[in-house]
Amino acid sequence: MTTTAPAPADRTATPAGSTAKVDLGTITVVPTRHWWRWILSALLLFVVAQFAWSLVTNDRYMWDTFAQYFFSEPVLIGIGYTLSLTAISAVVGFALGTVLALGRLSASPLLNAVAWGYIWFFRSVPLVVQIIVWYNLGYLYPTLGLGTPFTTDFWIVEFPTVQLVSAFAAAILGLGLHQAAYSAEIIRGGLVSVDPGQHEAAAALGIPASRRLFRIILPQAMRSIVPNATNEVIGLVKGASVVFVIAIPELFYAVQVIYNRNSRVIPLLLVAVIWYTLITTILSVAQYYIERYYARGSARALPPTPVQRTRRWVAAQWARLGDDDAPPGPKRRTDAARPAPEKGIPA
Repeated sequence: MTTTAPAPADRTATPAGSTAKVDLGTITVVPTRHWWRWILSALLLFVVAQFAWSLVTNDRYMWDTFAQYFFSEPVLIGIGYTLSLTAISAVVGFALGTVLALGRLSASPLLNAVAWGYIWFFRSVPLVVQIIVWYNLGYLYPTLGLGTPFTTDFWIVEFPTVQLVSAFAAAILGLGLHQAAYSAEIIRGGLVSVDPGQHEAAAALGIPASRRLFRIILPQAMRSIVPNATNEVIGLVKGASVVFVIAIPELFYAVQVIYNRNSRVIPLLLVAVIWYTLITTILSVAQYYIERYYARGSARALPPTPVQRTRRWVAAQWARLGDDDAPPGPKRRTDAARPAPEKGIPA
């Protein structure tokens, strides 16, 4: 009986327990292909291109009429009213909203109940109803003034309500008091979001309550307040259009008056759309930089702004263009290529 001797072991075999070396340069890297992403992107691009083509070719947009009234005097006056109503109402709303938010956070049951009742009521009543009620306040109270309490004897000062509460004042009261109810909850949410340890540490250092609020707590709360507050201001810009019910010639009212005369509804509405878009864009840019300002304490290095990114890209392109045009010559020795100094001899 014959037996076959086992073959000698391969001397090049990898020992047990060791890891074989792999040349990564020989591996073919296949990128992931997102077919659905490309298909959806192509469909979106097609829809946008189709809409842009219709803007150019559809004569019913009447772009000549749009250009005629875009900078017309009634429209510019309407923009002035819209911006004035927005600015004044925002100041009134956020100032009163801050007081209401502090009342909601107060330990006093009375202040807490009054602030909660105000917020509950003004969030329950539609804005247009509030504006109409303020505009017709003279029907309920023909005169307003100061005098003997619980009587109508105004012996100090007395004003006719119709003269005191004009249409513009009624719009400010309606927009501002309505906005205060929403601003109070935004500010309260921002104050609550601050770590309670910040309150305790500031109190332990003996810092007065007002300084704790305005120098320590509020700047940190602004990180969550600013985005929501900007949304409310943008909503005020568009919400100011409801004052057309009391015949204030803001932007939308001015556009309505014009297209009721010439029956060019679409181009005049486009005028309003573009102006509202421009105002909203400016507020969005302001929001970006305000958020960046209050993010200084939370981020070690702030991300570059779009302007900074553009400048860096342009500088990089100019630098690369300069390197391409430079004549060949001896390369400058950098610090990395410079020989290290000997021991004891300064570099």
